[in-house]
Parts: sequence; structure tokens; C-alpha cells
Amino acid sequence: MAQKKGTKNVQLKEHIMHSLDGKFDQLKQAEQAIWTYSEVGYKEKESSALLQGMLEEEGFQIEASVAGIPTAFVATYGTGKPVIGILAEYDALPGLSQDSLPIKKEVAGRLAGHGCGHNLFGVASVASGIELKKLIESKQIQGTVKVYGCPAEEGGSGKVYMVREGLFDGVDAVLHWHPSSQNSASASSSLANISAKFRFKGLASHAAGAPDKGRSALDGVEAMNNMVNMMREHIPSATRIHYIITDGGKAPNVVPDFAEVYYYVRHVDPKIVRSVFERVVNAAKGASLGTDTQVDYEIIGGVYNVLANVPLAKRMYDNLQQVGGVSYDASELAFAEQIQTSFTHEYPEINTAGTIQPFAITLNDATGGSTDVADVSWVVPTVGLAAATWVPGTPAHSWQAVAASGMNIGAKGMMVAAKTMAMMGIDLFADSDLREAARAELEKMRGPDFQYVPLLGERAPALNYRD
Repeated sequence: MAQKKGTKNVQLKEHIMHSLDGKFDQLKQAEQAIWTYSEVGYKEKESSALLQGMLEEEGFQIEASVAGIPTAFVATYGTGKPVIGILAEYDALPGLSQDSLPIKKEVAGRLAGHGCGHNLFGVASVASGIELKKLIESKQIQGTVKVYGCPAEEGGSGKVYMVREGLFDGVDAVLHWHPSSQNSASASSSLANISAKFRFKGLASHAAGAPDKGRSALDGVEAMNNMVNMMREHIPSATRIHYIITDGGKAPNVVPDFAEVYYYVRHVDPKIVRSVFERVVNAAKGASLGTDTQVDYEIIGGVYNVLANVPLAKRMYDNLQQVGGVSYDASELAFAEQIQTSFTHEYPEINTAGTIQPFAITLNDATGGSTDVADVSWVVPTVGLAAATWVPGTPAHSWQAVAASGMNIGAKGMMVAAKTMAMMGIDLFADSDLREAARAELEKMRGPDFQYVPLLGERAPALNYRD
């Protein structure tokens, strides 16, 4: 019986790969539309509507504006167990306007760009969900597939509100992926993160004629930054703290009565993030006292570290190996070669886009970034992969990433992800032992007494955090 089931799964996977190959042009058109929209977090109105439309056309039931977020949604097809979720992202990054060219060139009138490839992310996830839906519809597999429309991954913590709302309750496993410059599916973590905006208020006055009558809010920000920078010597070495001054005044000859600084605090351990963030808050209070200004702060986002699931990661790796990497035609190769001339760092050979990175387990890696996928991973067994949507060596959040995300190189990597996730979905629907192993791994990793408490607290979604 096991052999028959295995044979059937092989056939279903071959069918899915062939089916997705036939939809390349259609899926590329969809991701290119989202690439053009380039909508930032919580403002992805057209991007979200496009993805919802694709799913609704295929018979999914759409629950829109979930968790108090106008651009978030849950699309459901099927009934009963198991329930498999797929995450879709679609927000762009501010300040990364770039054409789909191998030279740095902004697009007139466009203020953001898909420097993390979420135009590809959303479409690949929807495409894999639709393929699984068709197998449920034809009774090849049984259960329910849910596609989660997840806004504002870039610092807005959209999924945290969806987890807090209970939208992942009853889900057996969750799939996701991310654009990258390489293909991989390993068991790895990420950095937990709390972000906040600190707002100082002072007294305006003429900076030359009446400086004694003013109290500079910018002094408060600068004093805070100085204290935090001195604090770096006395915190765990793997901690990351970074900030930008979002408002420092309007004219040098006016003592600014308002100033704002935007902070991130990161570490692989959420407990350390909480502790260090409290010290940053104390630095703000001290700066306020020392500069005779007032300060308050607003937590904008907060995410856990990804809780890797080794059994799921190993199976995802097997599927990725079956799919393979990306190959370039002559024009894509020329594009890639020119992109690489813009790098100021060492980079791998272009042909590594066609290879799969070795499987690895790095559960306490303190490098890299943060993601709100992490909070999902603490409540549901979660697994992801990376696909080579960018030229090898390309850093995320760069103009080079935006450029590749807007042409065939990005679309080809998107197809690798769509196929791999759909194939992994087949395994999860068919293999109860895999689901049970994944659940046991989750419970072991998070501990017996774990209770989910979001790092961003009970605040409402920060819908205007990009303003």
C-alpha cells in the first residue's frame, strides 16, 4: 500500500510540474503587475486585489480585511483535515525605485521597489495553492488548503496580527518561501526584532536670536543615539541595533520642537530582544531628562525568531532537489554578467543559480534579518525554501534585486518555488507520519510551557507606519 501511495505522489508531482510550466506566461504577467505597483506595507491595495482575484476565480472562498488589516486575506478551499497553509507576501520597499535593467536607473514617479522580490513571493504562493486546490477538487488528495495574504512583512509585522487573531488555529503545517540569489532549503532561524519610533518634543525658538528660550527635540534624539551607541559594548555581542532619524527638524535656524528616530533591536533570542529594548527605552528617558525635552515611543513591530522544523526542512530539501535550479538563456546571461560588474564584494559564479545549496541545520545563527514568518512558526509547524530569483551574489534590498525581480531571471526562480511548495504540499496531505513528526518537533523546540505573547503587545496594526 505504501508503495502505491508513493507511486501516486510521484505522478502527482510530475503532473504539477508540467501544469505550472504551462502557466509561466500567465504567472509572469501577474508578478510583473505587482512589481509595477510597488506598494509599500499596508498599502498593497492593488497587489492584494490581484492575488485575491486569482484565487477567487479558482473557487477559493475569500475572507478579506482580516485581523483589522485592509490588505490581508485568507483564501480557503476544501474541507476537513489536514489543513495546509501557504503564506503569500506582496509589499515593496520604500526608496528602491529601479527599472528592470542591469544598470542603476530609477523609474520616474515610482518611490518604492521590490528589493525583496515579494512580487514573486505572492504569485508563486498563490500558484502552488491553486495546484493543490485542483488536486483536492479532483479527489487526488483530501483536506483543506489555505492561502494567507500577508501584508507588510517589511517591518510592519503583518503576520503577527494574523497569528494573534487566531487565523492559524487548527492548521497542521504552513509553507512559505523567499526570493534569494541561491536555491536552498535548510533548517535555519532568523533574528527576533522589536522596532519602535521615539518621538521627542521640545520648544521652538530662533537658533541664533533666542537659543536660550528653545529646547531642541533633535538634541534629545542625538543624546539618545549617543547613549545607545555607548551601550553596544555592554550587550550580548550578537545583538543588532540600528536606527534612522526620520524627522530632525526643518531649518537650521529654528530650534526643532519635534524630532523622531526609528529603532530596530534584534537578536536570535526574543528574551534578549525584550531586555535590550528596555535599555534603549531607558536611554530615551535619560536623553529626555538631560535635554529638558519630552519623549514617548510607539512600538511599530515585533517578531520572534524563526523556529526551524528539521523534519519538514529535510522533506522540502528533497523536493527542491527534484525541481532543480534556474538556467539562463543568452540574454539573461548577459544581464547577469552586467549586474555582477556592479558588485563591490566577492560573488559566486553565475551557474550557481542552477545548483542547490547543501542541506544544513543552523538553529542559532545570529546573522541575517528578521521576518514575521517567525511568529507563525511558533504556533504551527512551518517550513520554507529560498529560490534563485536574483543574480548570484545579489544582496537583498538592493537595486540589483529589484532589477532581476522585474525580468525573466526573477520569474524563473518564482517557478522553482511554486513547484517545490506544491510538491511539499502533496507530501503533507498524504503523509500523516510527516505531519506528526513536524508537530512533535515544534513542541520540543518551543518547550512544554510555551504561551504565545507577541513582542508588539496588544497594539492595533500600524497601518500608517510607512507614512
